[in-house]
Amino acid sequence: MSLEVKGNLIKVLEMQSGTSKAGKGWVKQSFVLDTGAKFNPEICFNLFGQEKVDLLLEFSAGDEVEVLFNLSSREYKGNYYTSADVWKMQKVGQEVVQEEYEPMTKTYIESNDLPF
Repeated sequence: MSLEVKGNLIKVLEMQSGTSKAGKGWVKQSFVLDTGAKFNPEICFNLFGQEKVDLLLEFSAGDEVEVLFNLSSREYKGNYYTSADVWKMQKVGQEVVQEEYEPMTKTYIESNDLPF
């Protein structure tokens, strides 16, 4: 399930790291966002993997951010654990830069030597 939420970054928690059963290293970092909601306004999000953890370098406490995340739950010994895993985050109001593509002209299409 993919969701998004906006709020103020209030706390960055300590980075965690370890080694998986397969012998590969991993890193995880969490942060807390204040959504301003009337009830339960604080949400703790997770960033898993160095590429995602590096996203936090662009932000500091007090920044208003938009977070896109997946919400999932896992069962372990009869208990369920829920996590909010971030896959993208940006400052509120920051425009998404899209690459501009030159449209194909009729001349280009006609000169293309395709066999079909």
